[in-house]
Amino acid sequence: MYGPPLSPTAKKVMLLGSGELGKEVILEAQRLGVETVAVDRYANAPAMQVAHRSYVIDMADGAQLRDVIKAERPDLIVPEIEAIATGTLVELEQEGFHVIPTARATQLTMDREGIRRFAAEELNLPTARYEFANTLDELRAAVEKIGTPCVIKPIMSSSGKGQSVCRSLDDVEKVWNYAMSSGRVRNSRVIVEEFIQFDSEITLLTVRSSSGTAFCAPIGHVQKDGDYIESWQPHVVTEAQRQEAERIAKTITDALGGCGVFGVELFIAPDKIYFSEVSPRPHDTGLVTLVTQDLSEFALHARAILGFPVPDIHLVTPGASRAVKSPIASDDYQIRGISDALRVPRTQVRFFGKPSATVGRRLAVVLSGASDTETARANATRAASALNIVRS
Repeated sequence: MYGPPLSPTAKKVMLLGSGELGKEVILEAQRLGVETVAVDRYANAPAMQVAHRSYVIDMADGAQLRDVIKAERPDLIVPEIEAIATGTLVELEQEGFHVIPTARATQLTMDREGIRRFAAEELNLPTARYEFANTLDELRAAVEKIGTPCVIKPIMSSSGKGQSVCRSLDDVEKVWNYAMSSGRVRNSRVIVEEFIQFDSEITLLTVRSSSGTAFCAPIGHVQKDGDYIESWQPHVVTEAQRQEAERIAKTITDALGGCGVFGVELFIAPDKIYFSEVSPRPHDTGLVTLVTQDLSEFALHARAILGFPVPDIHLVTPGASRAVKSPIASDDYQIRGISDALRVPRTQVRFFGKPSATVGRRLAVVLSGASDTETARANATRAASALNIVRS
C-alpha cells in the first residue's frame, strides 16, 4: 500500500542507468503509481525523459552514488546497467537499502569471471571451457590451451564491447588490443572461451516474484560482435531442451536470489545446452516482448520488484525485433523513414530519443508481429531498412 507519486507516502524507485530498457521499466512502474528517479552519466538519457526526477553522476564513483541515494532515499534501487560502483551498493544494502535483485547479484554478474566461476565451479552448470589472462603472453598461452577458434572478452564489458573471435595465434595481439580498448572499466583481464558449435543461441527470460519462478517463451537472437541485432519469439526448442534450459535458468537465478526479471543466455548445441551469461534485469533481446506478450518483460519486472504476483505469462503472437543502429557520430542527428517503416503490417517503431549518436549506437528498435516468426523477422528487417540516421 502506498500513496500517489510526489506525496509523503509514495513508493519511490531509483533507476541506475537510464537507457531504453530503463525507460520502459519506468513507464511500467508509473502505471502502477510509483514515483521514479532516473540516474545516468549523461543528461537527457531516454529514461530521464519520462521520470519524475533525474540526476547526472558518474555511477562508477562510489561517493557520488552514495550521495544521490542518500539524498533521495528510494524504496528500491534498480540497476539497469553494469557500470556501477557495486561495492557501494553492497554497503548501502547492509545499511538497509533494497537493491534489485540483490547487491550481491549485481556485483557478481558485473564480472564475467565471478559469474562464470560461480556457475561452473559452484553450481556445476554446463559452460564452455574457459581460461583467464592478465597479459598478452598469458592470453597467447590461454589460446593455445583452449584452441582456436575461441572467444575473447574483457571480464568487465557490456553489449559485446571488446568481444571478438580469435581464429589463429596470429590474431592474439589484435584481439588483446581490441579487448583492452573496449572494456567497461580499466582492467587488463580477459576471459578466453571455447568456441561452442551451437545450433542457436537463446535468451530465457526468468521471472522471480512472490508467485515463484516463471519463464517466458524462449527468445532466439542474432548477435554481431556480442551485440544484439535481432530477436524473435518464440524460438522453437524440443520439450527436452526446454526443460533443461529452465533447469539451468532456475538454478542460476535461485542462487542469485531476489525478485525481478533475469535474462539468462544459453547456447543450444545438438547434444547439450550450455549456460553463457545472466543479466539480473530485463534483457535487450527481450524488447521483442513489447509486441509478443500480454505483459512485456518490463511490465513483469515492475510487478515482480514491487512485490506483486506474476500470473501465467501469455504469448499472444509470434514476433520479432530489429535494432536500428547509427552509421554516424553526431550531436545533431535525425531519424528518417518512420512513415515508410510503419507501412509494414503489424509493425511498431520505438525511437529512443538518445541525445547523441555514435557509430553503432542503438537508437531505435522495430517490432513486428505476424502469424509466424519467419514472417515477423522479414517484416522487422524490411521496416528497419526503411529507417535512416542522418545528420541534421
